Amino acid sequence: MTPLGVLAQSVPPESTQQAVGYPSLFLLVVLGSLVPVVPTGALVSSAAVVAFHHASPFALLLVFAVASLAAFLGDVGLYWLGRRGTASPGGSRWLARLRARAAPERLARAQDGLRAHGVLVLVLSRLVPAGRIPVMLACLLSAMPLRRFVRGDLPACLAWAAAYQLIGLLSGSLFGEPWQGVLLAIALTLLISAAPALRRRLRRSGSDGGSRL
Repeated sequence: MTPLGVLAQSVPPESTQQAVGYPSLFLLVVLGSLVPVVPTGALVSSAAVVAFHHASPFALLLVFAVASLAAFLGDVGLYWLGRRGTASPGGSRWLARLRARAAPERLARAQDGLRAHGVLVLVLSRLVPAGRIPVMLACLLSAMPLRRFVRGDLPACLAWAAAYQLIGLLSGSLFGEPWQGVLLAIALTLLISAAPALRRRLRRSGSDGGSRL
């Protein structure tokens, strides 16, 4: 047997999973924060399910730390890129993407909330499905300094990581096998993410039906 094979056999499977899993979670959450198409909530909840079934008492704490740090760095990076866009004459592709993903009515509500409550809106934006991008865009359009954004975004990312980790804990506690809890956690997080669009569609269909009457 080659030395590499001996080394692979000597590494416990759980340690191998952690060595691969935590960096992967970090990179995917950062990517999902920069490019808002990756379901980062589902990633955190799934990682929490797996950590719940691990023997290590620090697994859940590591998931929380990695997820919140990655979300924070991704948010700050996206905000920094957005500020570069507002400062340049033609804008930037990052700012254009933010504008494209923020519905006008949601952006207007985010701007009203920002004027009324300040950086507290940042904390809520991470907990409300599809609320992060409109609030971040409202902060950019109001020329909020990066330092002030950081102060509001840090507790927002901590609250976000805790909320989705709780979903993973609840899902993992219902089943004996990790994969079953992961499936439930993914289903719950996707349902939460789709709730605003579903609510708008139902409201639109209801108003259309009322107008026809």
